Amino acid sequence: MARKSIGTIIVGEDNSPNPSEFNFVLTKSEEEFQLEKGMYVIVPCDDGEIIATVSDVYKTNRYFSSPSAVRAYETSGKTLASIFPADRWEHIIAKAKPLGIITDLGIQRLLFPVSPGETVFIPESKVLQKFLGLEKTNGINLGKIEQHDVEVQLNLTRFLQKHAAILAISGAGKSYTVSVMLEELLSRPKKQGRIAMVLFDVHGEYKGLGDEESPFYKHIEIFPAAAIQFGTHALRARQFAIFEPQITSVQTRELSKILNKLFEEKTKKNETYTISDIVKELEADEHINQRSKEALIGWLYTLEETRLFGASEYPVLEKILEPGKLVIFDLSEFTSLKLKQMIVSYILYRIFDYRKKGKIPPTAIIMEESHQFCPEARLELAISRPIIETIAREGRKFFTSLVLISQRPVKMSTTALSQCNTHIIMKVLNPYDLDFIGRSSEGIDRATLNTITGLGVGEAVIVGNAVNHPIFVKVRKRKTTTMDTQTLEESAINFDT
Repeated sequence: MARKSIGTIIVGEDNSPNPSEFNFVLTKSEEEFQLEKGMYVIVPCDDGEIIATVSDVYKTNRYFSSPSAVRAYETSGKTLASIFPADRWEHIIAKAKPLGIITDLGIQRLLFPVSPGETVFIPESKVLQKFLGLEKTNGINLGKIEQHDVEVQLNLTRFLQKHAAILAISGAGKSYTVSVMLEELLSRPKKQGRIAMVLFDVHGEYKGLGDEESPFYKHIEIFPAAAIQFGTHALRARQFAIFEPQITSVQTRELSKILNKLFEEKTKKNETYTISDIVKELEADEHINQRSKEALIGWLYTLEETRLFGASEYPVLEKILEPGKLVIFDLSEFTSLKLKQMIVSYILYRIFDYRKKGKIPPTAIIMEESHQFCPEARLELAISRPIIETIAREGRKFFTSLVLISQRPVKMSTTALSQCNTHIIMKVLNPYDLDFIGRSSEGIDRATLNTITGLGVGEAVIVGNAVNHPIFVKVRKRKTTTMDTQTLEESAINFDT
């Protein structure tokens, strides 16, 4: 199929064409072709093929270029169009920004201007996929490039190995996009490489993924927060100390001695132990300073009251994390942020430890409301931040990936967010969040940043490691449902019935 030519490069008043910009006039009628801002175009030249994106579109007409002439004719009772063939002189002009040139040596930066008179075409799908770094098949299909019938299939390694972030205001489609991503990961056949998935569901939005009507329900397991139990015997003193950041180094050292003793004794008998057993050992130890002992015992009783600590772990993470399986931890029934952070901290420590030992498959951790679990705040308000930052820094070496989701990126840990090499950015309005995104997202320029406030629901821009250039995408329709959503009116009627 022959390429579709749409225009011709012209000389502009802004010293174009130049290596950074060129103008072209649309040679097709509006009925034949609708030129839109954001479209990709291609210009063949001697050295290869130049790919550019349309940065602006405007109309011009020489008959309407003089305000005084237009006013004179209009006030006389006659329109210009009734006297002159004005419609024949209306032209559509586009400004285009070159992104690079495809040569025999690969994709390179454009260092020379295109020539006036060159023909402008719409690129074929395969050319666009190659230039933008998209997969033709077998990728993570999030949707289609806006204005082009080209699927945005992201390479799994480029997308997730160096972590990703999904950022947007409430209602912009973050959870919907996550559902689409999970569908793609759950659909991957064994020969393409399957990873385990762990999702922390703060609001119970993903319960629908596990419904029997879902095509993936056999590969999804959901655990409510109240059922989660920490294996006390699996925790070392430094991990206990994370739950109580004010514990002193001396107290941590004393607790470590007790835990080592208990672990050795119980392991020989093939037994486990609980917080009550730790307290008994502390009370029986006469060598510990009384004040330290009282502080530790009081703190351990506080932990026991959370009902999160037991003799054994549930669920057993080593057994439930499997290739191609999604495990959802539903935290929606807990109101205490500290308890939710403790759950996230424990599970992530265990997952990362298992991955380093090769006991579980490569794993992607999807974190809703990341600003709650990894805030830029003092440690006692950010219990789960240390392990999230550790995985952000070191996870790629052990194929443990993070997907951080937030509507308030400015409140997130800069360490964690800066390690997310791919950003999927949907509508954002807060100027502080926009500024933060601009400073933390690689590959996003001011022009792209300015378009974020105007994105519609389900529209996103993808920047970073997963793509060669920023891509505007319309997220595809999902195959599953999530938690039923009701309007305020419907909820009130149902309650009153």
